[in-house]
Amino acid sequence: MVGNNVSHSKRRTKRKFHVNLFKKKFFLPEDNSWVSLTVSAAGLRTINKMGITKALEVAKEKGYYK
Repeated sequence: MVGNNVSHSKRRTKRKFHVNLFKKKFFLPEDNSWVSLTVSAAGLRTINKMGITKALEVAKEKGYYK
């Protein structure tokens, strides 16, 4: 996303808003293996709420994860 930095004197310069991404490893107990995912901060909260197995199932249904 693109926006503006606005100084105290109201001068505007272009800036970019970057996605808050993390590289995380998650353990899948069903497969007894580790999975590396690049996950956003919101994705981490979803995984903490639902669990990694359920979150991966939902992501596969939506086409985010193959």
